[in-house]
Amino acid sequence: QAQLVESGGGLVQPGGSLRLSCAASGFMIAIYTMGWYRQAPGKQRELVATITSGGSTNYADSLKGRFTISRDNAKNTVYLQMNSLSPDDTAVYYCTARLFVGSPQYWGQGTQVTVSS
Repeated sequence: QAQLVESGGGLVQPGGSLRLSCAASGFMIAIYTMGWYRQAPGKQRELVATITSGGSTNYADSLKGRFTISRDNAKNTVYLQMNSLSPDDTAVYYCTARLFVGSPQYWGQGTQVTVSS
C-alpha cells in the first residue's frame, strides 16, 4: 500500500543540475522524516540528506551547500535539488520515509543519476 516512487534521474554533464522527486502514495508524508540515500557502483550506500516533519534538514558533510532537500506535504512529495554535479555523484538515488530514528524505513526503488561528459 505504501509506496515511494523516485523520478527525475538521468544523464547530466559535470557541473550540471538535476532535481529528483519522490512521490509518496498510500500514506501522508507530513509526519514523517524523509530522506535521500545513494549508492554508487562499488560503494556502500550512504545517506545524502534528511528532512524532518518540522522542516529541519541534515546533509552529508561533503554535500552541504550543493544539495538541497525539500518537501511539499500538500503534494506528498519530497525533492532533492542537486547542483554542481560531478562524476562522483553518479549513483542510484533512493527516497526513504520513517517516523523516528531507528524506526523501520520505507524505501523507493531508486532512480539512476549519471554524471558524465
